Order: sequence, then structure tokens, then C-alpha cells
Amino acid sequence: MTSTRFNPEKDFATMPFDNEICHRALDMKKCGLIWRPHVGCFVWDPDKFIKPASPFPGRIYFILSLARFLDIFDTIDQIAQKLVWLPTWHQARLVCRQLSIPVENFENRRQRDLTGSSPVEELLHIYGLIIETLQQGNPNPDKPVGAKRKSRFIGELNIDD
Repeated sequence: MTSTRFNPEKDFATMPFDNEICHRALDMKKCGLIWRPHVGCFVWDPDKFIKPASPFPGRIYFILSLARFLDIFDTIDQIAQKLVWLPTWHQARLVCRQLSIPVENFENRRQRDLTGSSPVEELLHIYGLIIETLQQGNPNPDKPVGAKRKSRFIGELNIDD
């Protein structure tokens, strides 16, 4: 049985597979968003570490079996280091909550700037809030938040104290 590739012209994406989304997610990672890989996450492989072709465009993969990714990368830490997590809308909102981004910040800006916006624009907005918050706690964006701080795990997300 052969698998059917995702067709962006006909299929409804579970999240936007967009170059800008991928690069904004990379910005979140560079600003210090620490993620613990787990089943149910979309990831981007910008450096082409994964050899099998992705069913999604742009080298985006879905972690359906963590064991399969461990076969490729050997450790959870290597997965997190080599891939870029693409939080879904729901996951990104959970990150906002864990970073104590007030709901009012999200809603006020959403009403002001995102009326009639596309799902891509809305997700970019949430990613932007995360980046702003991480940068406020990190004067050096080239050094991840938490590099010298104790981290704590909340669920499968690792957010710095």
C-alpha cells in the first residue's frame, strides 16, 4: 500500500505549511523556546537531515512515531536540536499561557490587527507574541533563554523559569 501525499490544492491542512511560518518558528527557537519532541508535533527539517521524503510540502514532517525519529536522530535532544518545532495554533496558545502572556494581549491585538485575517496571519501573530516575550527576557537573541537558567518541563513543553 502506498501513502498518499498531502495535496495543498485539495486537502485541508491541519496547520499552514508556509515558508514564513517555518522561519518564524525558527526565530522562536533562536529566541530560546525549548521544546521536548513528542508524538503529535509538526516539525520542519530545514537542513535535510531526514532522508525519506516528507508527505507534506517544504520538508515538514509529523511525529506520529517517536521511535521512527529516534531511529534517524538517536536521541530526543538530537531531534530537538536538528529540527524546528512548528506549534499548531492550540500548542502556540498553550505556550503563550505558560509564558504568562495575558489573554488580553492576544485578544486586543487580534481584534485590532487580525480582523478578517487568514489562519496563516493569525498563527504568525501568536508566534510573534511568543518571540516578543522571549526577547524581553533575553537581551541576547543569539543565546537561548535558559542557557544559564534552570528549566522546567510543563507537559511536553519546556519553558524556562
